[in-house]
Amino acid sequence: MTDATPTPPAGSAVGGASLGGASAASARKQPSRGDGGLAARLRVTLLRTSRRLRAERSNAVSEAQGAVLGGLFNLGPQSPSALAEREHVSAPTMTRTIQTLMDLGMVTKAAHPGDKRQVVVSLTEAGEQHIIATRRRRDQWLSRRLASLTPAERQTLSDAEEIMRRIYTQ
Repeated sequence: MTDATPTPPAGSAVGGASLGGASAASARKQPSRGDGGLAARLRVTLLRTSRRLRAERSNAVSEAQGAVLGGLFNLGPQSPSALAEREHVSAPTMTRTIQTLMDLGMVTKAAHPGDKRQVVVSLTEAGEQHIIATRRRRDQWLSRRLASLTPAERQTLSDAEEIMRRIYTQ
């Protein structure tokens, strides 16, 4: 039995070449929308930084479970449907997430105070401590990196943070 690889049709994408014949590397280097590539560079840098910060969490919960805990920490008790909508997942997916967090002792469910047909999900002390500890680890990781910067670089980042906040709140 041979392991023959079929020859692709002319003009198809092969080994990093795009359909137009330009390599994937040269396509990545092209500026986007006249901003000199700033949008692409910011996107990559923000995603990599975010990924690295997310790594500074306990392995006790998944990223999705951590997002639910964070939402409850920030917004207070929520209905399962509100949590599902906030996290852009289906109701059955959120039900499984809530059940797992209940099994871990991080959330509880109780009857809705105004409508006994509904339930609300709340953080337990363990869930709250998980969020506090995770945020502390992430802040410490970032603080160690900021400490190596000059005062002028830290001021530049502070200015950039204000601009980035304006961008994502538009």
